[in-house]
Amino acid sequence: MIKRALWQGLVAGTAGGVVMTLGEKAEQALTGRPDSHVPARVLERLTGLPERPGRQPLPVNWAMHFGQAALLGVLRSVMAQAGLRGPVASAKFAVVRLTNDQILENATGVGAPPSTWPRKELVVDLLHKAVYAFATGAVADALAARDGLGPGQRHAAARPGRHSDVGPLPRGGAGSSAR
Repeated sequence: MIKRALWQGLVAGTAGGVVMTLGEKAEQALTGRPDSHVPARVLERLTGLPERPGRQPLPVNWAMHFGQAALLGVLRSVMAQAGLRGPVASAKFAVVRLTNDQILENATGVGAPPSTWPRKELVVDLLHKAVYAFATGAVADALAARDGLGPGQRHAAARPGRHSDVGPLPRGGAGSSAR
């Protein structure tokens, strides 16, 4: 499972990063918001690369932007391989994506806690990270589905009153069975 999760996650995360970037570029064209170079500054601080104030290190920015996207995609792929699939799993993963950003940005001193951000900036960031999480999840889930049900789904399918989370919900909805 780990080998599959690794390559599938790198593919899913990269795809999610591309979808997020396209969404960001569309949003920027509409709002006039400038590019963020926070990813570059974080990577510079993490690696000890020299920081160049006033210079926009685009290759460093893209390396961090897509590197994070690809690497975090591995976690979403592990989720999918284990049977944690669908929109709820992607919503959980969105929290992981946001948390990862905040840990790196705040630990390096490049960013500030979201509670201090202007609301408009916060909404834009949440939207783009959600797009990433759901796009990554869709790809990870599709790739994992080729391998069949995950262990958690097989466990659920073998228990009376539960369902494999694949296909329509049983009568009574998701919360009708004992956990």
